[in-house]
Amino acid sequence: VSFWKSWWLKPKNRPRRVRRPKLTATGARLYHLSQLFENDRHFSHLSNLEKEMAFRTEMGLYYSYYKTIIEAPSFLDGLHMVMNDRLTEYPLVINTLKRFNLYPEVVLASWYRVYTGVMGYFGIPTKMCWSINRGEGLTPVDSCEGMGDPAYFYVACVFLLNGLMMSLFFIYGSYLSGSRLGGVVTTLCFFFNHGESTRVMWTPPLRESFAYPFLVLQMLLLTYILRTRNPSRTAMVSLGISNLCFMLPWQFAQFVLLTQVASLFASYILGYLAAAKMQSILVTHMITLGVCFILMFGNSMLLTSFYASSLVSIWVSWRLQDKKMAMWSSLLSLQVMQGLAWVGSTVLLKYVLSTVLGASDDAHISGLIKSKFTSYKDFHTLMYTCAAEFDFMELEVNSVPLSELKLESLLVSLNLTDSCLLISKRWTHSGLSFTHITLLVYHSLQLVAFAVLAILIMRLKLFLTPHMCIMASLICSRQLFGWIGEKFKHQTVVFAVMAIMAIQGMTNLQAQWAIIGEFSNLPQEELLDWIQENTRPNAVFAGAMPTMASVKLSTGRPIVNHPHYEDAGLRSRTKLVYSMYSRMSGEAVKRNLMKLGVDFFILEDSWCTRPGCSMPEIWDVEDPQNIGKVPLCTHISRNSRPHFTTVFSNDIYKVLKVPKASKDLR
Repeated sequence: VSFWKSWWLKPKNRPRRVRRPKLTATGARLYHLSQLFENDRHFSHLSNLEKEMAFRTEMGLYYSYYKTIIEAPSFLDGLHMVMNDRLTEYPLVINTLKRFNLYPEVVLASWYRVYTGVMGYFGIPTKMCWSINRGEGLTPVDSCEGMGDPAYFYVACVFLLNGLMMSLFFIYGSYLSGSRLGGVVTTLCFFFNHGESTRVMWTPPLRESFAYPFLVLQMLLLTYILRTRNPSRTAMVSLGISNLCFMLPWQFAQFVLLTQVASLFASYILGYLAAAKMQSILVTHMITLGVCFILMFGNSMLLTSFYASSLVSIWVSWRLQDKKMAMWSSLLSLQVMQGLAWVGSTVLLKYVLSTVLGASDDAHISGLIKSKFTSYKDFHTLMYTCAAEFDFMELEVNSVPLSELKLESLLVSLNLTDSCLLISKRWTHSGLSFTHITLLVYHSLQLVAFAVLAILIMRLKLFLTPHMCIMASLICSRQLFGWIGEKFKHQTVVFAVMAIMAIQGMTNLQAQWAIIGEFSNLPQEELLDWIQENTRPNAVFAGAMPTMASVKLSTGRPIVNHPHYEDAGLRSRTKLVYSMYSRMSGEAVKRNLMKLGVDFFILEDSWCTRPGCSMPEIWDVEDPQNIGKVPLCTHISRNSRPHFTTVFSNDIYKVLKVPKASKDLR
């Protein structure tokens, strides 16, 4: 049932709904996320096309497969279409479920089909629609909101999952500190640092939005296992399932789990983790990796990852423990040698497996790491490092409010210092149980690992900041900070600390609440409308990766490159496509596009003239013989002849027709 309304208003004046917040941690986070997202885009009053365009770059690529499944005649038909995709890397047929970690889209699409089917059967309306006149000479658009709208259903499920994660944070902080006040501290710290802890409110379809809540669950279960003397089989199975739910949605999960097993192994060789428990956790990780490999249809990146190699290396180290003890009389020398042997064998085994299996999909990761410590750079590393989120973490005080950073650093430093002091003493005289010391050692090492990741790649501070919030709960631990005084005095100190943090924390929250925007991208809308109306359904497109995701999502046209860069073949294709922005000759670029079977190329001047890290500057690294020449994209933007023909243009986009020798295309 649709209720049609009409507002003769300009976009920025479209009325907004006021939603009341819930009082629970989950409800508060769900309200907070949905309100920020709505304020930023005014999502409730966007047309279907505008909602799709709002999912920029790889977000649009992931969402397109959800759209494919829900629009297919049946769920199984849609599943077959994404497992035999002919549109994403024309003319190849690829299993996108294997390549792009699309299990979240498969699950959500199945839920959506069930939900709309059940609601339709009982005649219950699931969405409300209206017509909006956008003014300024623009055509009216139809807009819908409600769980029956595909985009609304998708975003609501993402926000609900991340709202539930807030309850996990409360439980985690309470369990780690031994006090419900610790759960409150963790929750408040997360809210006060919300902008530094997550980006789900701006980018719902990204893989981390689905995966990270399961990492929190996995770490909570791991904490329980470390604290329990003899963990049950149920606990280990639960750990494995949460591991799997974390790995399946996100190809980057292997690097996070690498830091976890490294922290656990360090705890083991330092003598704070029992061999039997280490073995159980290690076996759980290995079984999970095998199951994930099967469910990902044999994705080679899993077997050739540093994570897989580290598991094998730790297993061998554990099996050889007795022999090592006999060879080394000094405990310190044994621990150092175990650590060095683990690092060396992990790196060696990873490259041996990559060579034997002929896998090079993650070669760009090695190049990216190498570029962080040396002057090495190539086309693919520059594609990453030119983006701010892949640069080193900013050290300026304006990147994180100074007072807040100092306070959180103080809390963490206290925890780390306390842990180090306990490590240097006999645990029997520390007043803590051995399991509590094990927890402190592991969480401190995990924090250090996350800090290293965040420093190397700024984007990964999304792991560091939440873990700092979890560690901050330890200020409520009577076992660690009982020296402050009786319980009332201790709680008074905690409340005082939180009151100080709230000063900057509320400023942070108000800054986020003050973000009011409205999504609009008229040039791209014109482009997509032109493609729909003036090209054949099988016309093949190439261009900038973010734009290609939108072309596939909103027009269903075949594309030859896309934003998911974790495949060696795709990186080679993208390099050929981006030769349009090099200083090569027009004839050479035309041959590259013809080789890929491209019918139309979408040229964007911004990629040619972007200061600092423009595509011509990146190409200078790969094509030094042409340095100094005027970029081809500059020539083409003035006159596309004689190599191409301009068939559409506006202020941002220019569509070039690529000639075909083998067939006549429009």
